[in-house]
Amino acid sequence: MAIKTEMMGATPNPIEGRAEVTRFENGAGRNNMLQLIQLRWIAVIGQITTIAIVILGFDIELPLPQMLEVLACLIAFNIASHLRWHETRTVKNSELFLALLVDVGTLTIQLHLSGGTTNPFAFLFLLQVILSAVLLEAWSTWTIVAITIACLAALSLFSAPLTLPPQHGNGFSNLYEEGMLICFALIAALLVIFITRISRNLRSGYAQLSDLRQRAAEEDHIVRMGLLASGAAHELGTPLATLSVILGDWKRMPEFSQNAELLEEISEMQTQLTRCKTIVSGILLSAGEARGESSVKTTISTFLNDLVKDFRATRPVVTFIYKNHIEHDMPVVFDSALKQMICNVLDNALEASPQWVCLEATREADALTLLVTDTGPGFVPGMLSHIGKPYQSSKGRPGGGLGLFFVVNVARKLGGTVDARNREGGGAAVQLTLPLAAISLEEVAEHVQ
Repeated sequence: MAIKTEMMGATPNPIEGRAEVTRFENGAGRNNMLQLIQLRWIAVIGQITTIAIVILGFDIELPLPQMLEVLACLIAFNIASHLRWHETRTVKNSELFLALLVDVGTLTIQLHLSGGTTNPFAFLFLLQVILSAVLLEAWSTWTIVAITIACLAALSLFSAPLTLPPQHGNGFSNLYEEGMLICFALIAALLVIFITRISRNLRSGYAQLSDLRQRAAEEDHIVRMGLLASGAAHELGTPLATLSVILGDWKRMPEFSQNAELLEEISEMQTQLTRCKTIVSGILLSAGEARGESSVKTTISTFLNDLVKDFRATRPVVTFIYKNHIEHDMPVVFDSALKQMICNVLDNALEASPQWVCLEATREADALTLLVTDTGPGFVPGMLSHIGKPYQSSKGRPGGGLGLFFVVNVARKLGGTVDARNREGGGAAVQLTLPLAAISLEEVAEHVQ
């Protein structure tokens, strides 16, 4: 089976790889910023509830106008943060640091207005310190630690204790202990909830980075295989040309020209030789040679009709069913890599089921879907979870399993997917889904410009 992809002649791009890693790191930072915004809303509700209980329930006087002004500023800041970070994808360490500084500042002001260090909710500084240790870089975390220590020291020096009514004077210690218990329970619950979410974000980021490393390794494997294929194609060019000349001479020799059976065999050999030369040319095109000739402006239906015609003419398939369900054709750009990607799937189906192969084409929304089915033995159950991995094959020969490996990587490069399954009535089904934006003539032309 001939194997070639658009990436064969490419070289790994370390800048692109670093950009992908940075994108995932920024995604985790954005999720963590959204967690801080949710936590700030909880803080707003908690402060409003606490102020109402203290004033109405315990008849303790608080500077309500000033505390409400601080709350209004915190609400305005959180609304602005939500509007900014709801769509923005990139969040830097300095921006997370600034957000935590705002939380530390508002907590300090509210504590200053409500008793300073005699307020049991002063322990909420610990929540900010722990969150900074989880979210920020080392220098930022130590800066938050220093700032919270300075804030506590300032509160102990410059804040006045709460003025309590006489009836609550003897019970202040009990109120303080109750406040400490509430504060401890609040801190513990918030830490469990939000650090669990933050850890989930970090694990998701690590999993995505691991997937990126796997993809980089696979693409490096494709590059090396492409260089090998390109070199082999160069070496095969001369012997194939020699064979073509010899077959032409044989066809004109009296010993062969007068034997209809031998002439038929020679014609079949020439057909297969032509196919081999086409495959070699396609490998060279995909490896970057004569790149201008590898892309073809056509339509979806025209491309598929030509592909099916060529497949029927060059493969010994008994029954090949082609169903084109595309009602609205559109101009597209196809190159040899895309053609070979589809042919790889068809060749696999033909090898498993020489008597019957089916290709169905549909256009759904903004995607082109190609479904290849056969009546062969189907996939080994253990292989279905490893589709697209190199050297995963049930054929038992060296180098097997590269066909679908390249198919999956070409489809993924275009933003598409490859799904494989076993049919209920027997046989296998492989579905290729390609976004039309990746192959449409208008999109490609706009990208080139």
